[in-house]
Amino acid sequence: MTDMTDLTEQDRAILNAIQDDLPLSHAPFAGMAAGLGMSEADLLSRIRWLKDQGIITRFGPFFDASAMGGAFCLCAIAVPEEDFDAVMIQVNARPEVAHNYQRTHRLNMWFVLATETPEGIDAAADAIEGETGLKVRRFPKLQEFFIGFRVAA
Repeated sequence: MTDMTDLTEQDRAILNAIQDDLPLSHAPFAGMAAGLGMSEADLLSRIRWLKDQGIITRFGPFFDASAMGGAFCLCAIAVPEEDFDAVMIQVNARPEVAHNYQRTHRLNMWFVLATETPEGIDAAADAIEGETGLKVRRFPKLQEFFIGFRVAA
């Protein structure tokens, strides 16, 4: 697996560029590739390589679920350490789970549910409780703050 010290200047330029808005067009990567001095095929290949190497874990759009009638909810579970991997596999198998993190806390598994309807949050959390036998704590969003998070490569 590659780490950040193995990246070329072009890799870093790509990482910085893909964090910005992509144009809504038939070929959104063509303009980005031209700006980076490479072909669209080379750019797409390099993004795939960055993902395969674990440098980026996900590349794709971020949708505002609530603007489309859906919902997000931060959730947490207190998982016995000896069961953590098995529960993580069960939780991550659900299509509603956007991402999942292990924490050093009594509530040691934190994940985000993203559903097509607000009612889907309870249905997904209830299903996880039924599958794992563990209580899913739900922390619904009260207010959203856009912070423009960006990491310079």
